[in-house]
Amino acid sequence: MFVCKNPEFYKKIAAIEANDCHTHIDAAHMVARGLHDVMLYHMVISDLYSAGCPNGSRLPEEPTAEEAERRIIEAIDYLPKIKNTSCYFALRIILKDLFDWDEPITHDNWRILDQRIKEYGARPNRAREIMKKANIVKSNTELWRGRDGEYDDIFTYSLEWAFFTRDQWGHFDTALLELEHAWNHDEPCPPLPVTLTPDLINFKKKIKTLEDVEVAICHMLDKTPFDKIVTIASHLSSNIHYMKVTKEQMVEALANRENAGPKERDIYANYIFERYLDIYEERGYQIPLAFSMGAEPLPYETGTKLPSESIYELAYVFAAHPKIHFNLSVASASTNQAMCTLCREIPNVSLNAYWWHNFFPTFIERVLAERLDMLAINKMIGFFSDAYCMEWAYAKQVFIRTITANVLWDRIECGRYDEETALEIAKELFYGSASNIYKKQN
Repeated sequence: MFVCKNPEFYKKIAAIEANDCHTHIDAAHMVARGLHDVMLYHMVISDLYSAGCPNGSRLPEEPTAEEAERRIIEAIDYLPKIKNTSCYFALRIILKDLFDWDEPITHDNWRILDQRIKEYGARPNRAREIMKKANIVKSNTELWRGRDGEYDDIFTYSLEWAFFTRDQWGHFDTALLELEHAWNHDEPCPPLPVTLTPDLINFKKKIKTLEDVEVAICHMLDKTPFDKIVTIASHLSSNIHYMKVTKEQMVEALANRENAGPKERDIYANYIFERYLDIYEERGYQIPLAFSMGAEPLPYETGTKLPSESIYELAYVFAAHPKIHFNLSVASASTNQAMCTLCREIPNVSLNAYWWHNFFPTFIERVLAERLDMLAINKMIGFFSDAYCMEWAYAKQVFIRTITANVLWDRIECGRYDEETALEIAKELFYGSASNIYKKQN
């Protein structure tokens, strides 16, 4: 369905083991539980919503049978309108390769397909079967999703707990709320959702003073299970201006929390972030910090936004903490050159693969080609899926392997690489760089 320029070379690329270094796959349901898990992946929902489907919200991770059915039926009439998109093409790859289904989804047949997906999902070791077909040998997911550890042989873990530098739609004290969320738990838990409701932020311990900030940060680091994780993940919002903040500014902003606006938002985020990095570095932690960048809130999902000012403001932050490794996933192809320049000049920064609004073949090809020209191979990771089930990890690796093979083959044909060099580069892109950056610490 997705043909490489040189099929024999593609076979060699497909034979390379992959480390899927960022997913949200849950050990409790690693594979699709029905058609909803495949057809209503959030990126497909965005396509459907843009085509006129009335509901653009993500399907809950644990939908009721009635809700899943209602959303499927609601979406079916809009599937023909997104047949041109690469997300729809990925859906076709999943259905054909993993469920032997090559028909349009209609009101008359969707229940048959839904039942087939459920039956395949009930097979013993179905997740491992898909991983083998995709040649994915490691999958990194959020720590809490590991559940009882049954899949620790294939999972590594990332801690997503407090997002100090994430902007929230309609909230200006998000950095404080995120830190309070961690302070009020004695062990890591899922992060706050992007859309907050009052019942989620009724914390017993509230941050009122600089001492509270210090205590809460130390509490969070003390409770971080560094022996169980390979990275700590968060988001760097480009709505925030990154700058040095004084204690006096923070005290004044805390006193104005009830009337906080963009000014206070930036002060809270910068002060907490800088203190976190200072303490992290002072204690000598070696786990890399992974940040997403370039996607900012819209009512249901996000839009691409990464002004050049944000990159330069963050450059000062990264350079000020040379003992911390910052690994960045960027959703903006238009700033790829600037991000590559930053990585060339700041040794403790590297780039991850193709996140959200970059995950389309046109942009994957462009971003990869630019990075190959500008960066050392150990400064870039060439694959992660961001998937919530193994089926979507499979589809995304098909995309990335094919495009990677095409980009490398073009360079072989024009004499820039020989085939041996191209394959060495591919091994680093799919496995080596991720495994070296996200490695278990002793």
